[in-house]
Amino acid sequence: MVMDSDESNPGLFRLLGFERPPSPLLELAGGRREVWKTLEEGKGVLAKESFRLEELPPEYVKRKNGLSLLCVGKIMVAKEGCACPLGALTREILRRLELGERELLLADLEAGIEHLGRGVEEGVDAVLVVVDPSFDSVVLAGRMAQMARGMGKRVYVVLNRIRPGGTEERLKMEVRKRGLKVAGVIHEDQELFESEMSGGELKAGRAWEEVRYLLDFLLAEEKGCA
Repeated sequence: MVMDSDESNPGLFRLLGFERPPSPLLELAGGRREVWKTLEEGKGVLAKESFRLEELPPEYVKRKNGLSLLCVGKIMVAKEGCACPLGALTREILRRLELGERELLLADLEAGIEHLGRGVEEGVDAVLVVVDPSFDSVVLAGRMAQMARGMGKRVYVVLNRIRPGGTEERLKMEVRKRGLKVAGVIHEDQELFESEMSGGELKAGRAWEEVRYLLDFLLAEEKGCA
């Protein structure tokens, strides 16, 4: 399963090959003004202490080729308010959604550190930090790892947008200095660029294969920690 919890990025569903996104779970929770009340008073499936994906109404789950897509919601209107209701809803879904033995949920959160400050990762097993080739990105990754470990979570790093010329080894050295474990490397990929610029589905290429390797690595790591 993939849960789109980035309140800004509009195109994840297209990259994954879906024609349209699922209805936002924020609507199922009654909208941003009702989220807190829904969760606190136990109204509906999202407020249950635990629930399965199959319990969600079909319009809130898109399925294709063994992949299920959920969307928490997006900020769409000027002055509609902060992302706190979306963060709270994401946190509670991650905490309450019950996975089967062979099921994996990947939550795509917004870039930055705010979600860790809100404790959104409370219900996850591991945090995957994407690191671009810059000093600030490395420093922020170290801070995020410290926060995640303070919540008792395992932390892995993915090196992103890597170009030839020694960037990969230099970046690995910098993140390892901070005690971070590299789970995978995603290189610059023209096929990926073309997919993103066309607004279409991701095309198979080098980055595609590297993501497959990353998933295999994470599944093996998490199985060993279970």
